[in-house]
Amino acid sequence: MAEQLPVPVRITGVTSDTPNVRTFTFDQEFGFVPAQFVMVWVPGVDEIPMALSSSSSITVQRVGDATSALFSLSEGDMIGIRGPFGNGFPPARRILAIAGGVGAAPLLPVVRAGGVRKLLLGARSAEELLFHDIFREHTELAVSTDDGTYGHRGFVVDLLAGENLGSHDCIFCCGPERMMAAVLAYLARSGCPEKGFFSLHRYMKCGVGVCGSCAIDPQGLRVCRDGPVFRGDILLKSEFGHYSRDASGRRRPV
Repeated sequence: MAEQLPVPVRITGVTSDTPNVRTFTFDQEFGFVPAQFVMVWVPGVDEIPMALSSSSSITVQRVGDATSALFSLSEGDMIGIRGPFGNGFPPARRILAIAGGVGAAPLLPVVRAGGVRKLLLGARSAEELLFHDIFREHTELAVSTDDGTYGHRGFVVDLLAGENLGSHDCIFCCGPERMMAAVLAYLARSGCPEKGFFSLHRYMKCGVGVCGSCAIDPQGLRVCRDGPVFRGDILLKSEFGHYSRDASGRRRPV
């Protein structure tokens, strides 16, 4: 039952990373594998899944009621952390990492650990590039922005055309699902979908594999237990890149 109970933690720091992304540091450390997630309880509001950006921090994009409530908190306030849960990125060397938007957060610990040979980082604009300076300190970095205000003008998947995929043992990817689906399609055309490892985000209620709200078609794999990281060849014939579900279970296009 211990995994069902949130651990109360105190916020010790709030960093504004981009106009819509903040990192919340708290006073306890959690052992985790990069891309594992925790259920974050905002008292009186909701509990939502979040990837850890370090052993004692979450990096949050403001997109709804719960994240907006998080943005109203400051140093000294309390939240609850339950987890970590799920399967993270596998141990690997010679990694090519691909991050879009706040998807850079789960990849930050991988980059800091030194296993990433190169990172392809994408965002809508220069001001929304996340952890750009930190990444550059630890690995080779290539950047794209949708509006061309920094680096390549276009999508991060465009940068794959300049990569020799055979020189990388695996590709770790996290970001908006449409972006990740484009990366998987590129790997499939290149004959190596099994090299890709993708961190999925789905609506979750329990986080421990009981409720089934995060199960994906057609295999019924649970993102909270069997993921959130899945190998690319497993996702090829799934709902990935096509649709997800809302809180009522209804399909919604990605």
